[in-house]
Amino acid sequence: MILPQLSSTVSVGALVGWMLVLTLKHVVADFYLQNKWMAMGKDQKTGWALPLLAHCGVHLVLTTAVMLAIAPRYWFIGVIDFVIHLAIDRAKGFCVSHFNVTQESRWFWWLIGTDQALHHLTGFGLSVVLAANP
Repeated sequence: MILPQLSSTVSVGALVGWMLVLTLKHVVADFYLQNKWMAMGKDQKTGWALPLLAHCGVHLVLTTAVMLAIAPRYWFIGVIDFVIHLAIDRAKGFCVSHFNVTQESRWFWWLIGTDQALHHLTGFGLSVVLAANP
């Protein structure tokens, strides 16, 4: 079974290792490789799909590359990360565009914080699955 039972034991070393790898991947994909077109475009009311797909595609490629390098049988984790990242970023973009949230608003920063927390929780969840299924 791919998901660990609640009573299962997960290696702390493996969990920390996966968290570090997936957090580093997230920082690279979300901050170093995301350009202005992606960052601004995915939060627009119209024309958001291509920038969002490009941004999430970067996550797909990097996560899949990490999986192929470290745990090839889990190559599909890249697809899971892509879908979850797409849903989180679209929800944030929808809120930004439909409620006219600007960077001057506290709501913008709350959305950014929530977005990043959800991405890190995704990394944690994937790390638990990977650590429990070596």
